[in-house]
Parts: sequence; structure tokens; C-alpha cells
Amino acid sequence: MEKSITAKALRQKSREIQADQIKHNMRIAILGYRSTQFLSKFLIQAGAIQGLDIEIYEADYIQVEMEVMNPASRLYTFKPDFIWIINSTYFLQKLFYKSAVKKDFGKAISQKYQGLAEQVRAHSSAQLIFNNFFEIPDSIYGHFSNKTSISFLNQLRRINVSFMDLAESIQELHLFDLNSMIHTKGLDRVLDSGLHINADIPFSMDFEAEIAWDFASLLTVFKGEIKKCLILDLDNTLWGGVIGDDGLEGIQIGSLGIGKAFTELQGWAKALKERGIILAICSKNTEEIAKEVFEKHEEMILRLDDIAVFVANWSNKADNIRHIQQVLNIGFDSMVFLDDNPAERALVQKELPEVSVPDLPQDPAEYLPFLRKLRLFETLSLSSLDKDRTRQYQEEAQRRSMQSSFSNMEDYLISLNMKGKILPFQDQHIARISQLSQRSNQFNLRTIRYTESEIKSLQENSLYLDFQVSLEDTYGTYGLISIVLLKKENSDRLFIENWLMSCRVLKRGLEKFVLNHLLEKAREIGIKKIVGEYLPTAKNKIVEHHYKELGFESLGNNQWELEVENYEAKTHFINI
Repeated sequence: MEKSITAKALRQKSREIQADQIKHNMRIAILGYRSTQFLSKFLIQAGAIQGLDIEIYEADYIQVEMEVMNPASRLYTFKPDFIWIINSTYFLQKLFYKSAVKKDFGKAISQKYQGLAEQVRAHSSAQLIFNNFFEIPDSIYGHFSNKTSISFLNQLRRINVSFMDLAESIQELHLFDLNSMIHTKGLDRVLDSGLHINADIPFSMDFEAEIAWDFASLLTVFKGEIKKCLILDLDNTLWGGVIGDDGLEGIQIGSLGIGKAFTELQGWAKALKERGIILAICSKNTEEIAKEVFEKHEEMILRLDDIAVFVANWSNKADNIRHIQQVLNIGFDSMVFLDDNPAERALVQKELPEVSVPDLPQDPAEYLPFLRKLRLFETLSLSSLDKDRTRQYQEEAQRRSMQSSFSNMEDYLISLNMKGKILPFQDQHIARISQLSQRSNQFNLRTIRYTESEIKSLQENSLYLDFQVSLEDTYGTYGLISIVLLKKENSDRLFIENWLMSCRVLKRGLEKFVLNHLLEKAREIGIKKIVGEYLPTAKNKIVEHHYKELGFESLGNNQWELEVENYEAKTHFINI
């Protein structure tokens, strides 16, 4: 729902959802320092529209501590996947006014929330989410609030900073940035004094619906619904004017006039690229002329080495996006396409409905403010390898180009001179391992997601064998691209709890390389049988026959078994 989100629109749209559009089930516990009944209903509706079947446990009014501190409370017997503690600035302000020592108020509140987080971790495996406190200028001290620690606004800001510090230290804790949402909309436009006084609901019904929509969007990220690629048109999208008509000196870009809007958009795209988002170009243009802007225009922020796939020709843009998808080997639903032309947007939306195609405003000055509001590129983690993602996809484009010169796949694979490395999970790669589990949807046998703390716990659990796999070849390094987790069910049987792999290395024989290694380890510890399971999802059909193709025997119910003693090593072209 790219258009304005209202309570009415949310209700109407949710009624149109069919059962086959639901992709994930979730259990959410909501604990509020304010009334939450409407927010809970809106969350169910927003979740349905975004493919989530949400079951909610809503705690009684302002019973947060009672629920969290009692191990036998309904909060814990509900066994939620997520616990959302909904904070209220008005409730906090009331506590502040009653506080005897104002300058230590923020510290005391921060310690309370740390205690809540620790209690949740002790009694639940749920992910915990706080919203930060929105700021209200109480006008007691005015601008002097920033200079005195006894003002409410000063203490509130300290608490919000402490939340960020706490979330950095606790992997299971996440922050919902309500404060930024309100700043974007405008405080006066979202507050509802009547609802606040009469029902302890601080916001209008429409903004409550918008909060629910954004929160549901955040939940989809936990289920791997992540945008990975930004595809950009050129003329009147990345710069003003038409390069083929106006020439290098005639296009609008830089620090003056409307050119500033395009420069700022490029800066935003560059920052996304440095965070790990793949950038691609899809333009109706002559390639040589289009590339010249990236190479020679001194005001360009983006350069050719920022672009993973560059497609400029006069073909259908939907077909060109299909080509980009094949090169990157990612899902269409992980792509965002920006184009100033409504006709081109409509074509792509019709031909490729899974691709996100925002309806850019007519005025380029509004492009970036509009896109920032959409928050299209949510993420749960960052790893040190993210900055290398564009280079890795550029290398993949070289591989695909070279592949076309070979008459058979075997000769091509040999030419790559691939080298693989398999190790137990390494501490320095925990963030990447977690990220791979969150992002991988296609080659993912059971689609289990892991936080960094869960990965660390598995490392320390003697029942588990864990393996991380990296690969490099003539063109460069793929980095860490696969993980396998096996659980010892008894003295002679291993269960493959998870096996996932980046789609960038499909058809390289990596699964055979990995399985050979697993069987070596199994023999070393006296294992006789390895059991795998395939749990089908809407996205992992490509591994439906994974175990069968590797020689496993069917046990029924999507489970497969391999006799270790009878296993013969598979042929591949990866050197260890």
C-alpha cells in the first residue's frame, strides 16, 4: 500500500485477501503502556495484506511489568514469536512529574527496560521489540531543555539513546522507530488530543493504522522478505534531461537548481550500495552514450563500479529486468524499480507484479523524500562482507559471459578453477551466517532463520555440528555462501536441521562438495545414517529434489535418509 494508509483503507484491503496469499504464521504478544486494542486489530489487518497470518495475545492495560516478571504469566504460556512493548511518551511524562530526582530519571528508566529485556530473554525465545519515545515539546524550559538535565525532553532523549545502546548489546532486541515516523508526518498531524484524554490512545486512527502497517512490514523482514536490488532508470530519474538529446553538458545534475534533487538521489543510492544493496541500470538508451555520463561527468555521485549490472538498449524494460534477474539470480520480489515514466512503470508492474515499482512524484524534488517515507530497504543485520556485494555480482556477470563460450558445463566449471573451504562456524563470521539465514529463500531446505545470539548458542551446543562454506574462483571470491547444521539425534544418526546456500553459486556443484565433507565427518564419529528434510515454501521449490538427486532415499513426509556406509563420493570440480 504505497498510497496513504488510512484505517478505512486497511480494513477494506484486508477483506480482499485470499487464503492462498498468506505466506507466514506469526504469534505476537502486545504489552502496552497505553491502550492498544485498535492497534492490535490494525496489525492483524496490515499483516494479512502483507502475507502474514497474525495471532495476537494482548495483555491487559498497562500490565507490562506484571506480565514480563512472572514466568507463569499468559505472556509466556502463549509462546509468542515476537513481544512488542508499546511505549507511551505521555505515560513516561507522568512518571517524570512524580519523580523526586529529575536528573537521574532517564538512567532509572533505562535500567528498568534493561531488566525487562533480560527477563524476556530468560523466559522466552521471542524476539523483543520496543518502540522509542516520540518527542513532545513540553515548553517548560524551551530551547534550554537541551542544556539542563532536569527537563523532561532532555531525559527522554537520553532514554532513546540508551535504547539504541541496549539494542546493540542484545541481539534479540529490536527498535521500532516510531519517533522518525512522527517526524516524517508531523507531530500536529498525527496526535489526537481527544483520543488521548478519553481513551489513552495518543494518535489518530489513521496514524494507528500506519503504525500497524510499518510494524507488519518490519515483521516480514524477519521472514526473509528483504529488498536486495535497486534498479534505476537514467533520463529524468538519475539526472534531469535526456542524455541522447541534451548531451553531457546539457543534463541537469550537481548543486544548482533541480540538478540538486538528482544528485541527492544518487547519494542515497550510493549509500544503499555501500550498505550492500545491489544497484542495476535499466534504461532505454544507447549503452555507450549512457555509460559516458558515469565515466566523464564530474558531478556524478554514482560511477560504473557502483553498478552491478548495466543494461541500456531499446528493448522492453520488463524483458531487461528479466535479464538482470537472471544475472543476479535473486527473486523478483527482492527488486525495486525506479522510473520517472508512468507508462514504463505500468508495463513493469503488469509484466512483473512481484517487482516493487514506486509511483514516483512528478516533481524530481519530491523523489527522495517520497522514497525515504517508503522505507523499502529494511534490514536486520549488517556484515563486513556487505560492502563487497557489488563487486561479487560484477564478477558473476563476467562468469556468465565466459560461460557462453563453452560448449558444455563440465569444461566451463573446470575453467573456473574453483577452491572451496569448509570450517566450523567462525566467530568473526557470525553476523554473515545469521544474515545468510535471514536472506536465503530459494536454496533453503527448511527455511529456519537465526539471530546472531542463536548462532552462538548452537556453536556451544555439543549436540550440533556446524559448517560454514566459502568459495573462490578465477574471477574472485564469493565469500561465505553456505551453512549446514546437523543435530545428533542419537549415537549413530544425524539430522540436517538446516542447509542453505546463496543462489549465486547454484549449478557449481557446491552441494556435492559439501555432502562429501559431511560424510567424511560422519564416518569419523561413527554415524551410520544422515536424515534430511525438505519443508516446501513458495520460494524454495528449486531444492524440492535436492536430497533425491544426492542419493538419499525417501522416508515419506518430505524426509530423506542416506546410509553412510554405502555412500560413494560425488564428482565435482571444486578443490578443497
